[in-house]
Amino acid sequence: MIYRDRCCARIGLVGNPSDGYNGKTIAVAIRNFWAEATVYESPRLELRPAPQDRADFESVEEMLNNIASTGYYGGIRLLKAAVKKFVEHHRSNDIELPDRNFTLQYKTNIPRQVGLGGSSAIITAVMRALSRFYQAPIPRHILPNVVLAAETEELQLSAGLQDRVVQAYGGAVYMDFDEDLMEERGYGRYERLDRRALPPLYMAYWPEAGQESGKTHDRVRERYELGDEEVIETMDCIATLTDDAREALENKDHHELPDILDRNFDLRARIYSIDDHDRDMVDRARETGASAKLCGSGGAIVGTYPDETCLDELNESLCSAGYQVVTPRAAPPAEYGTE
Repeated sequence: MIYRDRCCARIGLVGNPSDGYNGKTIAVAIRNFWAEATVYESPRLELRPAPQDRADFESVEEMLNNIASTGYYGGIRLLKAAVKKFVEHHRSNDIELPDRNFTLQYKTNIPRQVGLGGSSAIITAVMRALSRFYQAPIPRHILPNVVLAAETEELQLSAGLQDRVVQAYGGAVYMDFDEDLMEERGYGRYERLDRRALPPLYMAYWPEAGQESGKTHDRVRERYELGDEEVIETMDCIATLTDDAREALENKDHHELPDILDRNFDLRARIYSIDDHDRDMVDRARETGASAKLCGSGGAIVGTYPDETCLDELNESLCSAGYQVVTPRAAPPAEYGTE
């Protein structure tokens, strides 16, 4: 039997990057982009590469083009880390997995390294497919921790729980990573929001972005752990915006959201260096009357727009500069696993 799982990309709507600093966020899983994992029983354990993992080329030029579009690191390392942490999770909980070999393969259309949760989508899809293969699901609220451990402990990437939570739950999710709560039980407070209450959104990204999020977060993390007041205060302010946005969504008050999203980006810019292309996308979007903030660590922005005229102007301005513009479609709640 073949077991398959598809996990959506995500946009950080508000609150990021405070999720990595005991803050709060609202994120949305979107159907436009996804990663898919397929598992089936086989005589030997085999991890099959996707096109971006290829190592044979017709010429040096073809190899250089491949590096430019997919980078040096493909998805096989993600598969290995996912399988390792999946097995370790069950062993640590005294859950015996059947002695079965499998073939695991993946594919993805999530733009690479633009802050849409591409790596976590692959790992989440793998773990959910393995859960079905072994009939051994990981509780939904625990799954994000296991996915995060694969990235941080195995691959030494700096990351927070936001991506993994919304990809485990699907739809739109409010997350509170209160420090006391995290220390007490190991996970935060995760609540699904009505995705139908979301305002009209756009998303734009730079196709040639190529910086891993871990590199973006390193200096801020160091300053935070050293007690830097500017970083701590800014993260607290960003987290507070999440509650403001939640109230606006619940009241269907879409007039408040643009200022909240803009404020999120401006606060982030206090403590993070902003890539020139990210700044250009934000500035171009705001000039048309749209709001704008980063979806994640950089390379993509998300925002609201007041009307179709604004959206048309935004499309023209961003696309003329080489950016891609997408109308995100919120994914339904995920059906996987147990609560």
